[in-house]
Order: sequence, then C-alpha cells, then structure tokens
Amino acid sequence: MTDTICEVRGLRKAYGSLEVLTGVDFSVGAGEVFALLGPNGAGKTTTVRILSTLTQPDGGTATIAGLDVVKDRKSVHRIISLTGQYAALDGMQTGEENLRMMGRLTGLSRAAARERAHELLTLFDLAEAGRRRVVTYSGGMRRRLDIAASLVGQPALIFLDEPTTGLDPRSRKTMWDTITALAADGVTVLLTTQYLEEADMLADRIALIDHGRIVANGTPAELKRLVGQERLDVRFGEAEAFTRATSLHSHVIANREALTVGFATDGTARHIRELLGTVDPLGTDIETFSLHQPTLDDAFLALTGQPKGKETAHV
Repeated sequence: MTDTICEVRGLRKAYGSLEVLTGVDFSVGAGEVFALLGPNGAGKTTTVRILSTLTQPDGGTATIAGLDVVKDRKSVHRIISLTGQYAALDGMQTGEENLRMMGRLTGLSRAAARERAHELLTLFDLAEAGRRRVVTYSGGMRRRLDIAASLVGQPALIFLDEPTTGLDPRSRKTMWDTITALAADGVTVLLTTQYLEEADMLADRIALIDHGRIVANGTPAELKRLVGQERLDVRFGEAEAFTRATSLHSHVIANREALTVGFATDGTARHIRELLGTVDPLGTDIETFSLHQPTLDDAFLALTGQPKGKETAHV
C-alpha cells in the first residue's frame, strides 16, 4: 500500500461571509500525481495555500508527512515546494543565476548551488538558455524554470497551482512532459487545474472540487464510470420534449441551448431501446442520437454546478 504523504480532513475556510472551503477531505499517496480539478472559484488555490502554510484554515486538519501545516509550519517548509500560477523569477537575472540564488537560500554552499543549478537546467532542457536573462524566455521556458527552482531543495512534495495557465498548446504539451518526468523520478506532485484533458493525462488520482467541497475522488477511469459505462446523446426538436426528458432520469447531462440530453447506459441494444422508448414513446420528439464512451468531461459536467441557461446536470 502506498504511504500517504498528505492528509486533509474537514478543511474549512471563509473570507467574511463567503465560504470558500466547506469541509474538504482527501489524501495523497507518496510518489503519485494527484490533481485537484474544478472550475474557477471552486477552492483549488485556497486549498493549496493552506497546505503550503500560506493561509491558515478556519477548521479541519491538514498534514504533510505527518506534520501539521499549522502547528509544524517551519518543519513543513523543509519538505514542500510551491509553484504558483505565475512564475516567481527575477527577469533581470539569468536562468542559472535564479537557480543558484534559490540554492543559496535553501542553505547550499556556493559550489553545491552551482552544481544543482547545472543539473536542473539540463533536466528541464534549459542548458543552452541558462546564461540568458529570464526576461528573454518564452512563457513555457519560464514555467519550466519556475518548477526547476521549486526542486532546488529536493522537496518530498511539490505543489503546482495551475501550471499551464496562459501557455500555448505547444508549451502546455512540454509542461505535461516535464510533470510526467518528475513523477517518473519519484517526485510527489499535487497539481490544481481547470483543464479536464490535463487532469486526465497526468493524474494518477483526481479530486473533483466544486463550491468548496469534494464531490468525487478517484482515478480518471473511476470518475468516468460514475456517469455510466457509455453515454447515449439524444437531440430533441423542441424545448418541451427536452425539458420532459431531463426530468425522467436521475443521471443526465443536458445542454439547453443545443436541446441535447446525455443518458448513462450499459451500451446494450436492449437498454438503448428502453431509453429511447422512455423519453420518446411516440417516436416524434427525437431528431438524432449517438452513443459515446464516457469522458472526464461527462463526469465534470455531471458532478459540478454549471452556468445557468447553459449546461445543467442532475445527479
């Protein structure tokens, strides 16, 4: 059984009358990539800020390697590292100078800091750019250097708060490769993201957070199974038929603008005929239908709140 490096129980946080976290529970195993997935404002960054000791919770507990993030704050600092949504680098220094400075701040000797900087520049494919000022780096290069700086002290757990925000598709793919390489080297990664594809691609396990609470927790495959083995998408010709169909089943993903409803199904012909017969007994309401394998998008839409008038879910 994988050792647990991070344990969160009943975590709560409010800012005035605004409740940001309402009782968050999850655990992270040593050596895994764990993703907090959720829409903007769901509580992802607040959770990371508490775990990295930047913010104190109003209730609940959180431990890193058995150390309480409030009571053992200084000890926690020595075994974690945080990379925020925006690169925290000195643009007027070179990449190598930034890493050497971080090495000195973590207590390394000058020689050890220089050696660690060279090692990380090579690891993150920045060796050629190491002597250039960071202000000349692309967004993707800055993010890679930021993660490299987070690893100078060889932390047991690294937090990546929305690491690919603002990156173009090519830079995002490079960042995914970097995170995958970190995991292969045994680094425990807790990342937050609002990108479904990113969580599906990188995470061993995912906690889906919405409105300050965990609404689902498991592997990507387990989350997909929550909405059925397969999904039958049905498009209706009229709004009245669409509304009637959304009230007939407990598990649906509905798009009011497109007049489509997705139903969980086992994929058998018998069940598909049964669903079609239930939602359109006279055979006059359905315009088209199609069968799909479930995706993480389905689980996300089914388990999180959606903007009014657009996507709705009933679970």
